[in-house]
Amino acid sequence: QVTLIESGGGLVQAGESLRLSCEASGADGMYARGWFRQAPGNEREFVGAVTWNDGRLYYAEAVKGRFTISRDKAKNMIYLQMDSLKPEDTGVYYCAVKKDFTCAVATLQIASTDIDYWGRGTQVTVSS
Repeated sequence: QVTLIESGGGLVQAGESLRLSCEASGADGMYARGWFRQAPGNEREFVGAVTWNDGRLYYAEAVKGRFTISRDKAKNMIYLQMDSLKPEDTGVYYCAVKKDFTCAVATLQIASTDIDYWGRGTQVTVSS
């Protein structure tokens, strides 16, 4: 059984930073872990991902250069460092795991329907 637990959300002002964490259990050997977000009234969208074995990183264009994903294999954790936050970054951020290889991660075409496991989400609110 896979369990994902996010932490680190909160309320910040535009331009500030936040760091999200995701602790995973039961996901050893699975292909990729990453983050999606969902704003009110919008679909859940891809933010970024890391391939677990070789650490390749992928980011959505909207966050590239501002957000950084890292992983700690020993602790079974991934992190999302979010800098220069904007009001449009507001939403619920979900930790996600993709069990098997898919080229959709590398081509940034991975959708929420491709994900095998989800965390419960953590709220991020950026005020202007």
